[in-house]
Amino acid sequence: MIERVLVPMDESETAERALRHALEAHPGADIIVLHVVGEPSGMMGAAAGLALEEDAEQAGEEAADDLFSRAAEIAAEYDATVGTEVGWGSPAKEIVRLAEGVDVVVIGAHTGGVAQRLFVGNVAKSIVQNSPVPVTVVH
Repeated sequence: MIERVLVPMDESETAERALRHALEAHPGADIIVLHVVGEPSGMMGAAAGLALEEDAEQAGEEAADDLFSRAAEIAAEYDATVGTEVGWGSPAKEIVRLAEGVDVVVIGAHTGGVAQRLFVGNVAKSIVQNSPVPVTVVH
């Protein structure tokens, strides 16, 4: 029986679909919505901006507030609630690390441009290959 589900979320439509799938497929399970604030890099301008904040961890949590509010709205449509967590660092590594405490990970498959597919595809591939629990990829 699935008791705990981890749903990594960003602002994408596919992440919302992943959350909806988790709520439909695992009613009654504890759903944990995770937003990973990436490490600063040339590819992640927002993360670089957060790193320059006086309290980067608090800034990351504040950036996730809108996302978590949206997740709560979606969960309410299913008469459910979700837990939330902010992770920091490499998205794939943080998701795999937190997967240790759940029964399944449900992620959205991104369908953006070529560069986004290459980058995000590598993250999803890493999660699928390294997760200690089953991973469901939602399109």
